[in-house]
Amino acid sequence: MKSQNRTGLDEEGRRRLDEMVQNRVDALAADAKTQNARAPVPPSPDGVMDFQNLAGYRELKLQRSMAAIVGLDNPYFRLHETAAGATTIIGGRQFINYSSYDYLGLNHHPEVREAAHAAVDAFGTSASASRLVAGERPGHRALEGALAQHYGQEDCVVFVSGHATNVSTIGAILGPKDLVVHESLAHNSILAGATLSRAERRSFPHRDFIALDLLLTSIRRRFERVLIVVEGLYSMDGDVPDLPMLVEIKRRHNAWLMVDDAHGLGVLGPKGYGLFDHSGTDPRDVDIWMGTLSKTLAGCGGFIAGPTALVEYLKCMSGGFVYSVGLSPPLAAAASAALAIVHREPGRVDRLRRVSRLFFDAAKTRGWNTGTSAGFAIIPIMAGNSVFAVALSQGLFERGINVQPIIHPAVPERAARLRFFLTSEHRAEQIDETIQAIEEAMKEVAANPSMQSIPGFPQGGPA
Repeated sequence: MKSQNRTGLDEEGRRRLDEMVQNRVDALAADAKTQNARAPVPPSPDGVMDFQNLAGYRELKLQRSMAAIVGLDNPYFRLHETAAGATTIIGGRQFINYSSYDYLGLNHHPEVREAAHAAVDAFGTSASASRLVAGERPGHRALEGALAQHYGQEDCVVFVSGHATNVSTIGAILGPKDLVVHESLAHNSILAGATLSRAERRSFPHRDFIALDLLLTSIRRRFERVLIVVEGLYSMDGDVPDLPMLVEIKRRHNAWLMVDDAHGLGVLGPKGYGLFDHSGTDPRDVDIWMGTLSKTLAGCGGFIAGPTALVEYLKCMSGGFVYSVGLSPPLAAAASAALAIVHREPGRVDRLRRVSRLFFDAAKTRGWNTGTSAGFAIIPIMAGNSVFAVALSQGLFERGINVQPIIHPAVPERAARLRFFLTSEHRAEQIDETIQAIEEAMKEVAANPSMQSIPGFPQGGPA
């Protein structure tokens, strides 16, 4: 009698099985070799694999060449030698700084720094892995609880990146049968999240909520879930949406409403609590509150506050959370301390509002185009041309003012601008000095003969 093994096959059967498997492996290998021989890799067009031939890189080089012709420096990636705030040091020289999101000056606050130091001492600098793998630290839960309470929501989850928060959340909660509707000026992270979700995407004109209502009336029935996404304070333009109207629209069309309050927290409303504070709206009327930790909260990362079911789902299904390291403990501690100060020291919001209004009114008095800004911390001065915007930025830099130009393709060419971020720590005399410097730089740039040859250069100054 032939011996039997644990699989029930005798030795002869095992031999035949091994032979069959080996024959199949050999056949597959031979087939793959034949296929490879039949389909050689096609040659690439000359230079197509050279990174320097990427379309965006060619445009970047063209912009820099044009700037060099008229003697303009690169205004980006300058090395700052001190903490971000109302002033900065570049190349050993102090500048009045309008390129910081530190709206309430909390990046310098001793309690925020002490909280971060204590977290480093207790937990180190890293969470070391995803929170599903490495577990959580007390700071994670404390921050999420405080943010959920701030926005009147059941729960909250924090991510390591503000950009990834939008991408991962929108990408996780929607699918091909759904619809994302956003404003025409939506942040890149919102667009990327919509693309990841594979949902259909539609936009409506900036702050035109009648158009939004008409759009949903026309197409809502074609989709299962609908998400409306807006920003609480638009970072390029400094204006705000009509939250009560949005709440009414989302209810009428059975949609979710998501508000990206990244720049609203610490700026909008009598207490600086954000868009709901500014609008006098119950924050629970919004389905999803998104925000970042890198502006008023003096850290880095993002968060989603909403129903418990949403938060639990994101913690298990959102790639930006599941497959990313947990938020660094000192960043969580710093953000918690900063949020507590926002609640405790409303005077910072008052100071921010006063200096913002001082700057805004001075610009309006001189006839400068501030776009649609409402005058809350973010105030653009429209240049109407990218070269003019860069030249004006350089003229201000030479006068001790640091402000970045926003140029094409970040905005349409005709909408190129300087974007001023005000903080509660700017002083009235700094605003006066800046306004005077802008006047001088505008005249200087407009009178520069080398600028007149630039196509589209606005004659006589900014648009």
